[in-house]
Formats: sequence, structure tokens, C-alpha cells
Amino acid sequence: MIVRGSRLYSILYLKCPRCHEGNLFTSKAYSKKFMKMPDRCPLCNLNYEPEPAFFTGAMYVSYALQVALFAIIYVALRILFNPAMEVYLIFMIGIPLLLAPVTLRLSRAIYINFFNHYQPDWKQRASSEHGTVVAQKN
Repeated sequence: MIVRGSRLYSILYLKCPRCHEGNLFTSKAYSKKFMKMPDRCPLCNLNYEPEPAFFTGAMYVSYALQVALFAIIYVALRILFNPAMEVYLIFMIGIPLLLAPVTLRLSRAIYINFFNHYQPDWKQRASSEHGTVVAQKN
């Protein structure tokens, strides 16, 4: 079971890397605005884009995810069916296209987790830094 506090939790559930409660994306994966992210976490106020073009580096993560996906598709087809070349091409183009929104969102979640980590005491830090009390979610 993946527990709150691990980077894997933040990545797979697409949650804020600092508080693990706020959502990284504003809409579902298969909608028109599937890449739309809020500027900051609505709960802990983490800036999701600390500098212009921050997520440009996520392209490299996305590339690695796609290469892994191609390898999995190839090995699965080769071992299970050993089909004709046309079948390989259909699967190698079709599956990555269908999963593109998921892999793009995952690549952003992985990339932002490179630079931020879980802080279970983010509520106390936020209140001491700003002199305010952060509303707790029930």
C-alpha cells in the first residue's frame, strides 16, 4: 500500500509534493484542459511553477516514460503473440497516443517531486512564516 509521505504517493495520486493533499491538476486526464495546473497549491500555497518554463525538464521524464512503454508493449506482444509487423506498428502508435494525457501528467508529477518533498509540518511552518493560522481540512 502506498502511504502518504512517500514521493510515490504524490506521483501516482497527482497530489502536491509538499502537503500531499492539494491536487496538481484542475481537471481529469481525458478532458480538454488535461494539462491545466493551478499556479499554487490551494492548501499549502506551494508554487507549482517556481520559474518560467519550469516544466520544460518534464519532457525528458516524459521521453523516458514513453521509451519504457514502447519496451513493455514490444516485449508483451513478442512473448504473447509474435504478431506481424503491422500489429506492432498499430500498438506502438495507438497505445502511446491513448495514454499520452496520463504520461504527460505523470511526467510533470515526477518532475516536480524531484525538487520538492513532503513536509508533514507544513501547517505549522506556514502559520509561523506568515503569522496566520492555516485553515485545517476536516
